[in-house]
Parts: sequence; structure tokens; C-alpha cells
Amino acid sequence: MSAAEPLAVYVHWPFCEKKCPYCDFNSHASRSIDEARWLAAILRELETYAGETAAQPVASVFFGGGTPSLMQARSAGAVLDRIAALWPMAETCEITLEANPSSVEAGRFAGYRAAGVNRISLGIQSLHDDALKALGRVHDAAAARAALDIAARTFDRMSFDLIYARPGQTLAGWRAELAEALSLARGHMSLYQLTIEPETAFFALQRRGRLRLPEAELAAEFYALTQELCAAAGLPAYEVSNHAAPGEESRHNLAYWHYDDYVGVGPGAHGRYRGASGRKIATAALKSPLAWAETVEALGHGREERVELVARDEAEEAVLMGLRIGEGLDIRRMEARTGFRPAASVIEMLESEALIASGEGRIGTTDAGRLVLNAVVEAVASNLESPAQPPIYA
Repeated sequence: MSAAEPLAVYVHWPFCEKKCPYCDFNSHASRSIDEARWLAAILRELETYAGETAAQPVASVFFGGGTPSLMQARSAGAVLDRIAALWPMAETCEITLEANPSSVEAGRFAGYRAAGVNRISLGIQSLHDDALKALGRVHDAAAARAALDIAARTFDRMSFDLIYARPGQTLAGWRAELAEALSLARGHMSLYQLTIEPETAFFALQRRGRLRLPEAELAAEFYALTQELCAAAGLPAYEVSNHAAPGEESRHNLAYWHYDDYVGVGPGAHGRYRGASGRKIATAALKSPLAWAETVEALGHGREERVELVARDEAEEAVLMGLRIGEGLDIRRMEARTGFRPAASVIEMLESEALIASGEGRIGTTDAGRLVLNAVVEAVASNLESPAQPPIYA
């Protein structure tokens, strides 16, 4: 492994003001947070991962959650200072912090910027009060617009999330809402179709027949309209749900989709980075914040899983990630690292059905293929050719 290979660092802050009914992230509503304890645990776990990832330069840091904007700016600064002390930091390191409008204040954002944060990601979700109420958000549309204004004045780079294909939403309503959102955008937006995940409040409502999403055909129309309007506004999709002007893509999220190395710190965080053998190490932390903190204090890390992946597992994960992005899966890179490549027969079959396109050593999904992405990924990942020679990292 080259020491120059970049590393991404994800830091999970699990606390929220309120658990949203659609959210299946590892987030927990809490009125009382012992921030000093959580900060100490994060710093200690960073040290453990630094010992396992050599001197790889950190290209991006992402504070996710939960609601990291509930964290004091000095805590974010302490985390960034520790990262800089443990790894070399790329001069162009992207440092993103997720925030909810209900915790946005001009002074607070100025503090994050002074601490080193250079990109903000706002969980807006809708620009309509009725939709925000239905989604269980604690902010209203006025607070969302105010937060966007503060973010745009404080940070050079900004993104925000919206959820569409909501119960009762019309295409005309989404067209108007998205048009306004595009007028407020500063280079990047994440636009997610509402999905119902197990173990969420919305899942329970759907099972009782009290929540109905748009039918599949209408959902596809929502998706097509989203692609059309964003492309026309100069923010084409570079990933299934992410849209950006050229050069404004999230470098941290691209690290996941390129299947680069990353470490995950905090409760429930996951990581993928190369170990001494050259194979990827897959890690997963305990989800319970308290159990995670106690384990870090005892062992120096809070993970419940650390597994060395075999080459085929790496190849399958690379397929899962690479087919999500507009540039597609780099077959030559995958083969060099794992010894596996998609079988020629499956590429030919999917191309004949106009679900993928290939060229210059890559395969990528077409517009039609993205509508059935899971099926395309399954077809490719289950039809990998055996390695003709050992991978270069073996």
C-alpha cells in the first residue's frame, strides 16, 4: 500500500433534539449530553485508527450524525487538531459538518469556520411548513431559509438536503419547490426520495395503512423531473441522489463511492481501510452511545467488528459503490486491487438491455439502469470473473 493513498475520516455525533420518524440512522434524542466525555472518547478512538492507517494523508473529514451542529465549536476544533496531529492533512482537505436549521446561529457557524470547518451540509428536507410538520422536523420553512442565508454568508461551500416523493405530494408542487431550492443552492444539493425503513416510526404507520407513498410509476416521474430540473440548472447528478456543479462534488462522499480508504469514529460508525496484508479491513462500532463510550475508555476503540475482507468481498463492495456514481465503476482499478472484474457476458447482457454503458475501462448505469439500480448491482456483483493473476496488493 502506498503511504500517499488518501484517507477519509468520518466522525459520528449521535445526538439529536428529536428523532425524525423516517430516520434509520444511529441517532438518539437526548436532553443532556456530557460533551467532555464524548469528545475524549472520539479523540482516543482517533488515536487507535491512526495507529492502523500509517501516514496516509487525510483528504476529507465529515462530521455526521445525529446533529453535529449541537456540538460546541471548540469540540469540533479539538477533533480537527487531533486529526492534524495524527495524520498529514492535505492542503485541500474538505471538512464538512452536518447541521439542522434549528441549531443554526451566525455566531455558532462563525465558530465552526474558525475551528477549521470549510463546508456545511444542512438538513432542510422541505421548504414547506406542512411537509416539515409531516416529516417530524423541529424547524419551519422560515428557519430553513434563514439557515441557508447564514451558511451562504459564512462558508465558501455549502450543500443541503431535500426529501421528495412524499405522501400527497404532486409533481407540480415538487417542480415549484425544487425551482426555489435551486435558486438558493450554492453548487451542491442532495435530493432523496422518501423511503420507508424498518424500525422507524414511518414503517409502523405504513404497516397500519396510515402512510401511503406515491406508486412506483409516479415515483419514477418524480425522479425524472428531479434529474431534468437539476441538469438544466447546472447541477447534474453525479450520484443517484447527489447533484453538483462541476468541481463542487462532495469529496468525502466520493471517497466512499470510489471505494477509497476511510475510518469511522463514533457510535455505529463503519470503516474500510487497508491493513498490513493489503486487504481491506471492515470495521463497525457499537451502536449504543453509552456502550461505545465505555468500550473506548476501556480498550481505546468502540468497535464490535473488525474483519479482513477477502478479495471477492472487496470486488463486490466496489461494484456496489461504483455503479452509484455518474462516472461509473473503474474496472481496471478494481481488477488491479482485487483480481476480479465483471464477467464480459453480464456486461454484454446489461448493455443489450440499455441498462449500462461501457467505455474507457469503466461501466456505468444509464438513466434506465438507475431506476433499477439494485438489480443491476446484483447482476454485476454476482457475475465476477475469477482472477487471472494475484491483485497488486496481495
